Amino acid sequence: MKKPFQVPHIYVILVSILVIAFATTFVVPSGSFEREELESGANILMPGTFSYEDKTYLSIFDLMFAIPSGLIEAGEIIFGILMIGGMFAVLESSGLVGLGIGRLSSTFKRTPILVIPALMIPLALLTTFTSAIELSLVFAPVVIPLMLRLGYDRMTALAVVLVSTVAGFTSAITGPATVGVAHDVTGIPLYEGVGYRSIIFVFVLITGVLFVCLYARKVKKDPSKSLLHNDQMDAYFLEEKESEMKASKRQLLAAAVVFAGVLLMIYGLIEWGWYFKELGGLYATIGILVGVITKIRANDLAEAFNKGFQSILLGALVVGIARSISVILEEGEILDTVIQGTSQVVSSMPEPVTAVFMMFVQGAFNFLVPSGSGQAMITMPIMGGLADIVGITRQTAVLAFQFGDGFANIFYPTSGYFMATLAISRIPWDKWVKFIWPLLAVWYVMSIVFLIIAQLTNWGAGL
Repeated sequence: MKKPFQVPHIYVILVSILVIAFATTFVVPSGSFEREELESGANILMPGTFSYEDKTYLSIFDLMFAIPSGLIEAGEIIFGILMIGGMFAVLESSGLVGLGIGRLSSTFKRTPILVIPALMIPLALLTTFTSAIELSLVFAPVVIPLMLRLGYDRMTALAVVLVSTVAGFTSAITGPATVGVAHDVTGIPLYEGVGYRSIIFVFVLITGVLFVCLYARKVKKDPSKSLLHNDQMDAYFLEEKESEMKASKRQLLAAAVVFAGVLLMIYGLIEWGWYFKELGGLYATIGILVGVITKIRANDLAEAFNKGFQSILLGALVVGIARSISVILEEGEILDTVIQGTSQVVSSMPEPVTAVFMMFVQGAFNFLVPSGSGQAMITMPIMGGLADIVGITRQTAVLAFQFGDGFANIFYPTSGYFMATLAISRIPWDKWVKFIWPLLAVWYVMSIVFLIIAQLTNWGAGL
């Protein structure tokens, strides 16, 4: 009997892509753009400066060393992800997670469906103003046990976190890592166009909330409809007993420390440009302080961190392996060639669909460069200049970048934070894709409509 098809392990998928990227470097010509350094220190491509270079041929050793190189280059992100796992393991040991879940489950016990918009709206708002989409890693371990106690499944919990944060990140009313960088490199006044992006945010978020609620209601009514039915993983998240006990003074103090840490994190992300190195240090500090305040013994505190590291190790390693794909493309000096080729294809498209095609190009490029700010610095100088040539506004080109970069973050296996969140939730990538593809299809149709409206109204003209 023929065995049913099984989606390969994420390591197999990423290594296969790595080998394909390696083979591609022998076919695509090497080339580069000249780069200019901004006041912020970022290097951006200069349109019109592309030139072909002598072909760079990689050896089998370059392929062999790509994964360790990717792990080293992504070391900052890996460290931050590991510290998130460690911090939450300490929060669980301190009883704070159990107390919080108990309080929330009691609040929404009579109308549990309301917990979905009650969580998704603030998460989306937080992300649309800060670009901190990586906060999914922080929220998932808390939301999962809460949803399980309310009669839903882990997929519902993961959707609450990922759908809300990607909706906010993609719409980016004032997202500094995406809209902020894109406006900077294209010469648009910072955060201009807030009104239209706010409208987009509302429509995208409402669609996401309704999608998650419909799935949650189906699972609540019939648990066998869950995409994770009988996968035996729920018990991992229900080790903490639900408690109606009042928090002790030490737990209240520890909770205040966590709250202060979250505020510091948000401020650091917006004002100081914090990334995973700083966030990882903050997570470690919060975990240690909570352990000391709640009188967790030193050895038990160390074991809690170790348990957290183990729980999130897969997601952390995936980030490094995914980064190795970019390493190969950069060492083969074909990344700029790909950008040049795609810009020429975009410029040949019929004017009414230029912005839409830009979105798909940005979406494809996001597979290679899953960093929003990194992609903005690489592609937007070219796309901004191209917008002037083909007769659309630069603001519309930025919107195409937002849509192309944003939604793919909860689909591509090269998206580090996304794969790490899946690992935390114990949800296979193929199960998530089966769940999310209808919503992504709706979102992309909406994106096309929003882009056509922007193009027809000449949105942002005169900036």
